[in-house]
Amino acid sequence: MAVFVLDKRKKPLMPCSEKRARLLLERGRARVHRMVPFTIRLVDRLQEHSVLQPLRLKVAPGSKTTGISLVREKESVDADTGEVIRKLVVVMLLELQHRGHAIRDALTSRRSHRRFRRNQLRYRPARFDNRTKPAGWLAPSLQHRVDTTMACVSRLQRWAPVVALSTLLHRFDTQALQNPEISGAEYQHGTLFGYEVREYLLEKWGRKCVYCDAEHTPLTIDHIHPKSKGGSDRVSNLTLACVPCNQHKNNQDVREYLARDPKRLARIEAQRKAPLRDAAAVNATRWALFRRLKDTGLDVEVGTGGRTKWNRKRIHVPKAHCLDAACVGHVDGMENWQQPVLSIKATGRGSYQRTRLTKHGFPRGYLMRSKSVFGFQTGDRVKAVVTTGKKAGTYLGRVAIRASGSFNIQTVPRHFKWVA
Repeated sequence: MAVFVLDKRKKPLMPCSEKRARLLLERGRARVHRMVPFTIRLVDRLQEHSVLQPLRLKVAPGSKTTGISLVREKESVDADTGEVIRKLVVVMLLELQHRGHAIRDALTSRRSHRRFRRNQLRYRPARFDNRTKPAGWLAPSLQHRVDTTMACVSRLQRWAPVVALSTLLHRFDTQALQNPEISGAEYQHGTLFGYEVREYLLEKWGRKCVYCDAEHTPLTIDHIHPKSKGGSDRVSNLTLACVPCNQHKNNQDVREYLARDPKRLARIEAQRKAPLRDAAAVNATRWALFRRLKDTGLDVEVGTGGRTKWNRKRIHVPKAHCLDAACVGHVDGMENWQQPVLSIKATGRGSYQRTRLTKHGFPRGYLMRSKSVFGFQTGDRVKAVVTTGKKAGTYLGRVAIRASGSFNIQTVPRHFKWVA
């Protein structure tokens, strides 16, 4: 994993390898600036006296996890065709885990408690007419995804010489951008033909056969209502099936094929009409994130999910959030992508709620007003050395404070965690 390097005025330099960072520290030319992600600060170098290579920060926004990739572009000219070949050298891979679902559940619980207390204790009509939302307003669970992603982008800009950005803007059609005059059958059967629809169906149906639940097998697109009987090519009429199930179903309607399995039929009918919630969350935040990235003043490249998958398949890169980010936009090749992934977990900054509630929404206990006890705060990363007793040992993890002074430590896995 690459090590971030700062000059003596804390301006970003080119990242280096772990071996070089170790040598700089041993020779006294650098100091440890930050532990996670590991960052060193040189004591004898200025940014003006250094040669910097342009780095591009790529972001693949997701509902639960956002992939981030820091890459170095290496361009060359093909001697035969004269075309510019754009290869990427991966510097660092990161994955940001959001807590939007936790925020949504907390707000839903608070809303239900308030409604119960308002109706049980005293009646008052709901007040909605006097509440206005500003332009561009997003729900807190969605705004959280934009804010945490931009926080990571701004931090990486402080630690690395980033000169350009790339993001996944799903509505953009890369084919139309490259050739605005393309239309008709040529457009429908272009380079990215089928990739957008296939990626959507894989996410919607859980990447498995809907008729036998087979996973890790080649899947084909199946028409729920066959085209030979008037079915359309709309995504609401498409599903995924393995090759044996697709051949066995043939041109039967799904109601006829699953007449002996009404539970599975009901699940398919409900799922085909339900919206893809994760995709809806990403679609609701994509423009807000794009505008925030444009506000940085850097050049922003955009791509689609279909183009990203096409790049990944073409250069034989496995499926991962961080590698999806590296494949965003125009990519001809990729190097050094087989490296550890730095996991970033959004944990929040505590809660304003100071009252524990029963299942009916009434108080059952009160929390202390201070967020710190003996200098510690919930979420701090600590190392505890217990010398005696049943819990003897050394523990490293996040601490949860108590007013009594008896704290709880949640240990972390062996790989590093960067808590945002």
